[in-house]
Formats: sequence, structure tokens, C-alpha cells
Amino acid sequence: MKINRSCEEIKARLDSGDELFLLDVREPSERAFCAIGGSAHIPMGEIPARLAELDRDREIVVYCHHGVRSFQVAAFLVGRGFGRVVNLAGGIDAWSLSIDPSVPRYG
Repeated sequence: MKINRSCEEIKARLDSGDELFLLDVREPSERAFCAIGGSAHIPMGEIPARLAELDRDREIVVYCHHGVRSFQVAAFLVGRGFGRVVNLAGGIDAWSLSIDPSVPRYG
């Protein structure tokens, strides 16, 4: 199963009306700086305790700053029986560069 998906692929799917659930797993301070519109927020460290908040029937697109933490969360969710989970390759940084330059970048 391919977990990584490009920003362009996710944007095209959103534009076509696909009901994707965008899950931001960054820390609250990162989220306060910028986010992808319409996304939900559960920090990575809280995911195990908050699994019940996630819909197993909906496709979940997990993202973080550069795609490393979100890849780990996506793999964790797949391991817990979530069948429709993908990682936003490159994270919100790639999203800002490729899709929406109004999303601020940070170091």
C-alpha cells in the first residue's frame, strides 16, 4: 500500500469534491502559526488516546511540517486497522511551496 501522496494529488482530489479528512499532527504552537484550511488538529503524541475521534470509514490525509511525523502517524493508523490513510508528502511546507503560497513557511 502506497502511503505517501503528493500535494498536487491531494489538491486535485479536494478540488474534485472528494471528502478527505485532513489531519494536522503538529504541535499546537506550529498549528497556531499556520494550517491548511479545513483541517482537524490532533498532535502526534495524542493520537493513541484519541483514536475514537477518527472515522475509520473516511479517507484520512495526515500532515505535519515536512512529512516525517505524519508518515509515522499514518503507518500507526494503518496498523490499528484504518484502511484509508495517506501521508501528505512534504507536509505543510510542500503545500505552501506547491499549492498555496499564502500559507506561511517556518523553520
